[in-house]
Amino acid sequence: MVSNNVKIENFFVRDDGQFLPNNNNLPVIVYRQVFDSKSVSASNWEQLFKQNNFGKSWRDGIFSFHHYHSTAHEALGCYGGRAQVRLGGDNEQVLKDVELTAGDCILIPAGVAHKNIGQDGDFGVVGAYDIDGKNYDMNYGKNDEERRKAEENIKQVRVPRMDPVVGENGGLIQYWKNARHQDT
Repeated sequence: MVSNNVKIENFFVRDDGQFLPNNNNLPVIVYRQVFDSKSVSASNWEQLFKQNNFGKSWRDGIFSFHHYHSTAHEALGCYGGRAQVRLGGDNEQVLKDVELTAGDCILIPAGVAHKNIGQDGDFGVVGAYDIDGKNYDMNYGKNDEERRKAEENIKQVRVPRMDPVVGENGGLIQYWKNARHQDT
């Protein structure tokens, strides 16, 4: 079911210096081809996320406007088509564009802004939030007051409990623990 050829990419999305806190302590992690074309499905993503203590799942697309969650980390698993996702806001100094295709997964730490900047007609994604997090919130980078509250919330969000279901270096959780707090 889960591919043996998973490729892992990771990068930090830093504070934009304005209203989007992003996350200086945990990287975004992209897992390429977790499922191959024969086994990728929404239900397989839901099962894998559940095994890794991510719940409150949903099926749909990704909003076309910047938003972020300050009370939970988010996992997105692509089960069809492809999309371009912008992370970090529109500040050229911090933004990162990532293409997701069927079989790919992205783990987005609390505070990291994201939006869909383009997709094909077949795009479908399963989203889920870490069970250790509070109910996820929605923030849009509107003002200083929202940001101050979000910064306090982000400090309280722990690295989620994940089983070594996929990935290198001991699985998903170990990868995040090894990468955390590597400020440059």
